Amino acid sequence: MKLPELNLQTIDRVIEMAWEDRTPFEAIETQFGLKEKQVIAIMRRHMKPSSFRMWRKLVTGRKTKHAKHRDSGPGRFKSSNQKHYI
Repeated sequence: MKLPELNLQTIDRVIEMAWEDRTPFEAIETQFGLKEKQVIAIMRRHMKPSSFRMWRKLVTGRKTKHAKHRDSGPGRFKSSNQKHYI
């Protein structure tokens, strides 16, 4: 999979957002133009194998990582670094 050229600061932010429980992949796509598979590839490439496996176990099947599966209830705290995506 071909990934776009990203600087280290952007890669760090994508990894940070991917680790956040409440940040859906759609927010990462809106802010950085990266699809879920590209985020997974970045995580795999820039993390230790054990950390990557731990992250995958954490996000697999998690409803909060996909906006379409989230409840439409009251919003949660949102980092000022995160752009509005919906």
